[in-house]
Amino acid sequence: MSEELKKLEKEVKKTKRLANEQAMVLHDLIEDSLPEGYGDLLGIAQATFEACKAWNEANQKLIAAQRDAASVGE
Repeated sequence: MSEELKKLEKEVKKTKRLANEQAMVLHDLIEDSLPEGYGDLLGIAQATFEACKAWNEANQKLIAAQRDAASVGE
């Protein structure tokens, strides 16, 4: 496996972990702090959205690189 693919896989794992952590923050707010904590909802939801977007972008880069590597190997 190329160094580029390893780097991209590491980035996907990192962004997935960060997205999961942010999703737990949102979950905890919903479970433990509503309705009093509703003022925090938009900020946490936006941060969760951004974390998931970063994960998706990293995953798409990895998929493209894997596809490119497979086509070079053919």
